[in-house]
Amino acid sequence: MENGTYLYLMLFENIGYIRYAFFGLGFILYCAIVFFNALIILAIFLESTLHQPMYILISCLSVNSVFGTAAFFPRLLTDLLSDTHSVSRAACILQAFVIYSYASNEYTILMLMAFDRYVAISKPLQYNNIMTPRILSVLISISWIYPMLCLGISGILNARLTMCGNKLWKVYCHNFEIVKLSCANTIVNNVFGFFILTTTAIMPLSFILYSYVKILIICRKSSLDFRRKAYQTCIPHIVILLNFSVAIFCEVTLSRVATLQLPIGLSIILSLEFLIVPPILDPLVYGLNFPKIRKKILWIINACK
Repeated sequence: MENGTYLYLMLFENIGYIRYAFFGLGFILYCAIVFFNALIILAIFLESTLHQPMYILISCLSVNSVFGTAAFFPRLLTDLLSDTHSVSRAACILQAFVIYSYASNEYTILMLMAFDRYVAISKPLQYNNIMTPRILSVLISISWIYPMLCLGISGILNARLTMCGNKLWKVYCHNFEIVKLSCANTIVNNVFGFFILTTTAIMPLSFILYSYVKILIICRKSSLDFRRKAYQTCIPHIVILLNFSVAIFCEVTLSRVATLQLPIGLSIILSLEFLIVPPILDPLVYGLNFPKIRKKILWIINACK
């Protein structure tokens, strides 16, 4: 088969009238994700006392959630109502680029949050000299640009492949599934994909775990009040990290382990968890656990009334 210009998302075929129930659920979820994350972004933007590294990084997570879900939900909702489920190869590669940029950005932002908490707890007197606005801006820029640059190169490598198939057994465009459709040598794509996974997921996760272990060691030697304040700011980050890591583990395992046989419904749910649960859980966790953010959100809601 020649280099196809269209790919087909086969999981949308023959789902009958239940598509309308899925459409309604997906629409509600997407509206909730946009609404809750917009509240977090607005609260931090409007409140000058929240213009601190920890809160700015929380707003970055919300921006990233809106960025990633914008590549998934509109296309999903369109496919649920459509009778044809074809997507141009270029659009498919673009969707995969945005979705996996979101996933990689999430880890790099969580790494910066762990670093911020480590500096705040281990070097409180030097914190303001280390986490200056300029340094924070540079770190945030790198945390966004590096993953997107890597995934842009990956997209170019995928676009150069000769395709021997055009059926994707996913509800969204998936880098590894696109590569598997190729009849050309894909060793460069696979090696570079592993490099991206290592530098944007495994290494950040290792640094995050190291940071929190060091924080726990410091807390054990500190006063009860110090431990309480440290845990109050760190526990929400750890909850978000665990949730996202489990979601990514499910997605990577399902796409890479060919021998893993699961019911199709369960397989879809597990593969979509990283695109649905973190974007809606993150703003709820931070909005409920940080009094300053919660107070500003309530002010915004009351002002709108």
